Amino acid sequence: MEPRAVLKKCPLFSGVTDEDLERLVSVTKLRDVEKGELLFSEGETAQGFFVVADGAIKIFKLSPEGKERILHIVQPGGTFAEAAIFGNGLYPAHAEPLQKSQVLFFAKKEFLLLLHQHAQIAINMIGGLSRFLRQFAVQIEELTFKDVPARLACYLLELAGDEQRVINLPISKTQLASRLGTVSETLSRTFRKLSEEALLQVEGKVITILDRDRLEDLAASYKDY
Repeated sequence: MEPRAVLKKCPLFSGVTDEDLERLVSVTKLRDVEKGELLFSEGETAQGFFVVADGAIKIFKLSPEGKERILHIVQPGGTFAEAAIFGNGLYPAHAEPLQKSQVLFFAKKEFLLLLHQHAQIAINMIGGLSRFLRQFAVQIEELTFKDVPARLACYLLELAGDEQRVINLPISKTQLASRLGTVSETLSRTFRKLSEEALLQVEGKVITILDRDRLEDLAASYKDY
């Protein structure tokens, strides 16, 4: 996909003028990356940030024991590591493609110079970063106050949007368990329970929502303390 078309669909740059879009294109580079290729590690000095053009990138942390915790799966049009070019300038997590992907890379020096010269791009970025902060606030709330079935329901409804009934999981169930802050065995039991209760039909990575109303009620529920 052409860099201009990718950036036009990127929420971080929504509302920029055509002139600013061309300026952004002039300072980005399209990169092909392979599945499993480590794009950066937590604590490394940030060289720049990325926009996903095609494929999917997982953002994750590792515990001292080496256990992986997925924070986010970035899909086409999504950005990652943009906050790292500010502040202490270090990448806060690891990034790795889940499949062969294409990314646009914005080098820190060239991009910050562009922001200094064209303030409207910086203003648009602030709006985009605030959306990501809200997403992480929701994720923290879910991990703290919702049990695994409710977290799974939230995730599936987010994938489905307003109308879709059939969902193809974009990640493996092991990765999904990590994303939801649980383990594979618990996730499997949860899928089985929701299937038995006729909320979902599960065929491998293909999930069919059978009762959207009850799934929405589950997503809105909180832990009993």
